[in-house]
This record gives sequence, C-alpha cells and structure tokens, in this order.
Amino acid sequence: MATAYHNLSAYDITSVPDASAMKFGIVVSEWNENITAALLHGAKETLMRHGATPDNIIVHTVPGSFELIYGSSKFVKSDKVDAVIALGCVVRGDTPHFDYVCGGATQGIAELNTQGSIPVIFGLITTDTMQQAEDRAGGIHGNKGDECAITAIKMVDLAKRFD
Repeated sequence: MATAYHNLSAYDITSVPDASAMKFGIVVSEWNENITAALLHGAKETLMRHGATPDNIIVHTVPGSFELIYGSSKFVKSDKVDAVIALGCVVRGDTPHFDYVCGGATQGIAELNTQGSIPVIFGLITTDTMQQAEDRAGGIHGNKGDECAITAIKMVDLAKRFD
C-alpha cells in the first residue's frame, strides 16, 4: 500500500505480540543521518513499547544503504538476534547511482530473507526528494522505523510458530 494512503506509525496495538523475550539487531546507514536517526529512534521506541528491553536491542551503523546487506548478514550469522531491521535512506539524485543502490540493497535483503534463518526487515526509504524522506521519518506519513519494528515483532512471532 502506498504511504500516501497509510500512516507508517498507525497499527492495531492488539495485534502486536509481546516482544519482551525477543532480541533485535538494527543496522542503520550513516548516509542521510537526519533521516536514519529518526528511523532508528522510531524503531527502538516502538520495540520497547511492546516489551523489548534496551539490552535486547543491538544497533550497528554502516556507511551507506548498500552496506545494509553486509551488516544484516553479519547479524544473521551471529545467532545473537531473532530479527534484523535494516534502516536506510536513498534520495534520488542526478545520476543512476540511486537505481543501483536501491536495486542492490533490495535484492541483497531479499536474498537474506530467503536464505537466512531469521527475518530481515526492509526499512530502506527510497524517495525522489528529501522532503518525501522527512515525511516518512516522523513527518506527515508517520515513521517507517515504527512500521519496521512492528513487522520485526510479528515476524519473530511467526518464526517461533515454526520452531
């Protein structure tokens, strides 16, 4: 569903499992830090609102959004977390770099999900303008970090049903 029709921070609180026994890894890009810091804040606050303790949330930074793949992969292989949340922001520029970074990050995270043992949540904002990114990082469309945290909790719950 397009963000224009759905607030990223809106969800049915009764549908969210208790996260107190869950461990989360968050990989966040340093690029466009004004956006990614807001995404990180939203994700952490939402995880804790649903029971996760600060000790069960491990955060690592990577230089850019393409590096989210490697950072997420290291978390998956570590066996220290139940889910990984990958947070980044790419704003379209004047070159095709946007297409390569977005496509590569999308493909890499998709592969981690199909080949890995834990869910990796796709929290990469890809926009045409910085204003659109701000609107999705705590602005008029809510916070993508909130949405990713809820998705991570629900996916860990789903994975535990198959154990």
